[in-house]
Amino acid sequence: MSVRVGTMASGPLDAITDVDGVKVGSVTLIEGEDVRTGVTVIVPHDGYEPLFAGSHRLNGNGELTGLEWIREAGMLGGAIGITNTHSVGVVRDAIIEWEVAKKNALQPWWLPVVAETYDGGLNDINGFHVKSEHVLAALDGATGGVPKEGAVGGGTGMVCHGFKGGIGTASRRLPTEQGGYTVGVLVQCNYGSRRDLRIAGVPVGEEIPDLAGCVANDEPLPAGSGRRNCDDRPSARDDAPPEQGSIIVVVATDAPLLPHQLKRIATRVSLGIGRQGGFGGNGSGDIFVAFSTANQRAWFNDGPVTNIQMLPNDRISPLFQATAQATEAAITNALLGAETMTGANDLRIYAMPVDRMLAAMRKYGRLP
Repeated sequence: MSVRVGTMASGPLDAITDVDGVKVGSVTLIEGEDVRTGVTVIVPHDGYEPLFAGSHRLNGNGELTGLEWIREAGMLGGAIGITNTHSVGVVRDAIIEWEVAKKNALQPWWLPVVAETYDGGLNDINGFHVKSEHVLAALDGATGGVPKEGAVGGGTGMVCHGFKGGIGTASRRLPTEQGGYTVGVLVQCNYGSRRDLRIAGVPVGEEIPDLAGCVANDEPLPAGSGRRNCDDRPSARDDAPPEQGSIIVVVATDAPLLPHQLKRIATRVSLGIGRQGGFGGNGSGDIFVAFSTANQRAWFNDGPVTNIQMLPNDRISPLFQATAQATEAAITNALLGAETMTGANDLRIYAMPVDRMLAAMRKYGRLP
């Protein structure tokens, strides 16, 4: 299901893949009692040419490799990977292996963009379960169409606003008189506190204070451990920790934007997160990258001068609005797509109950 977020129209898929040429692939690893992880990749287009890109850091307690070259040259060289905190290196190396295997003569070196969020609650993160073959499979399997959402790929073990989170995606399309451009967003959400969760402005987190993370066994827990058995019906309001965790956001657009304009686009992701109830807490890694599929010959050209197109700055505001709304919608879709999961150390994280969310939306007049 979907919930209407904002006033702008979505693309036909309501996904980052509404931007022509963009593909998404995921490999999900769920094994035994403690493996809950994976990898998600975004392939920007079918060619090899680097694309104009920009980035923004809301809070830097996280990692996204390759950002220095984006800041320096304003270029994204190839596929983007998202995984767990301790698997960034293997994903980065596998992307290089994949790109080299394509025998790309245009670019002899690679600085892959790979991001992470921490899944060490539900997942045995120190088991290093993401392998090179998983990354290669995600890249080879990347397709258009509607990407899987929720507890899939890099988002398998993630928690968002106290509910099961993970991968979410959405898009917004400008009307023809504003250029008809598309903005697509993909998030890996693993951030936020329950009490702050808003969906389309509705305080859903306050309306669902129970269903906090808990231990799914009957063994007594040590006093003062801060953990509760699931049968104790814990409340997310009881001793709620400050906001922590991370969110990675990738923005794609077909609008002809230059790197400094794409940095401005990436900055507006923060507004969508803020509308959802996030504020970039000290322990959160909130890092965003935006790229444009236009101007694909900007890096390599046969002549001494490269001709490019750009959207005038006085026409960029609708793209800012589209970015904020698509980000907000993508986070909501990640929550709607996830299911309750029990993982390492018997930790159980509940999915957001859709019926109660809808009841809250009706209470505040967002639904009939």
